[in-house]
Amino acid sequence: MNSFKDIFENYHWDDIKAKLEKVTLSDVENSLQKRTKTIEDFLNFLSPVAAQKLELMARMTQQLTQKRFGKTIQLYAPLYLSNECQNICTYCGFSLDNTLKRKTLSSTELIIEAMALKAMEVNHVLLVSGEANKTVGIDYFLKSVRLLKPHFANISIEVQPLSEEEYQQLHDEGVNAVLVYQETYHQEVYKEYHPKGKKSNFNFRLETPDRIGKAGIHKMGLGVLLGLEDWRVDSFFNALHIDYLQKRYWKSKFSVSFPRLRPAEGIIEPNFIMEDKDLLQLICAYRIWNEELEISISTRENEKFRNNIISLGATAMSAGSKTNPGGYVVDKESLEQFETSDERSMDEIKNVIKRSGYDPVMKDWDAVYSGI
Repeated sequence: MNSFKDIFENYHWDDIKAKLEKVTLSDVENSLQKRTKTIEDFLNFLSPVAAQKLELMARMTQQLTQKRFGKTIQLYAPLYLSNECQNICTYCGFSLDNTLKRKTLSSTELIIEAMALKAMEVNHVLLVSGEANKTVGIDYFLKSVRLLKPHFANISIEVQPLSEEEYQQLHDEGVNAVLVYQETYHQEVYKEYHPKGKKSNFNFRLETPDRIGKAGIHKMGLGVLLGLEDWRVDSFFNALHIDYLQKRYWKSKFSVSFPRLRPAEGIIEPNFIMEDKDLLQLICAYRIWNEELEISISTRENEKFRNNIISLGATAMSAGSKTNPGGYVVDKESLEQFETSDERSMDEIKNVIKRSGYDPVMKDWDAVYSGI
């Protein structure tokens, strides 16, 4: 089987953009009626004309999500390990050229932050850090996972791309999921957003999910940073990537997230504005195309949108999130990656989910069932 890079090089950004504009309402209707959906059907669901079918797509999304996932929403919270970073990224508060306070949690501080999450009844934690290999590299991650394993049923990570061997080490320690975002699949402008650091290597990042899959990680999370480039084209390539990965690493599960650019220290304004209705269309497109895909909604989104998306496709949501290391207890004023929009507590989100007729789930998976 070809690598994703081989597949990716057979597609061109401008060609996909042109195809999206040429989709007709009849194309969308035909795709919606098909039993098995392809990547071409996904493109039709993304198209501008498909917005005319958004109400129907939303109903289908609700039905398909309930059929596969029931009326449950898994809740999790991020735990930021470090805001140190060796990259310059024009959209990120952690960017190397931001000369504000940097912090990496010590082992003691990590446990203090973890206990704050446990007090919120968090059982699924997402470990996040800036990309600083010398300070927060594989040894630091392994040590952190070992410290946290006794306290959480499920540990996911969102850190710099690692080697296959390093992902295997994390897998052996019990890490359940790895999230890695390409940010944008527009290769020609990628360097403009990432002018310095290891992250500027487009192909190394593009090939990261393959290394994760080869290491046998239980779940992979993908996404693009919505606002950098045309969300429709970027999302097509993200789905193309997921399609390839599911066929090749069929034992793994997959999730998709939808980070929209949010205010942060020193970041650029979005190049492309994505309205709430656009994000709803994108979520519907993913669900109708792929019934197995987990869909995660973060606190980047506002209260109204998050309230409504509970019954329209979401399967996981973060809550009570702090996006800076020590943000829960240890160092509340440290540099944050971005501002959250939904600042409600974990308990408030639980109550909103219950009022919507859904069940908030703090633990829906255990390592004992996967052989880890």
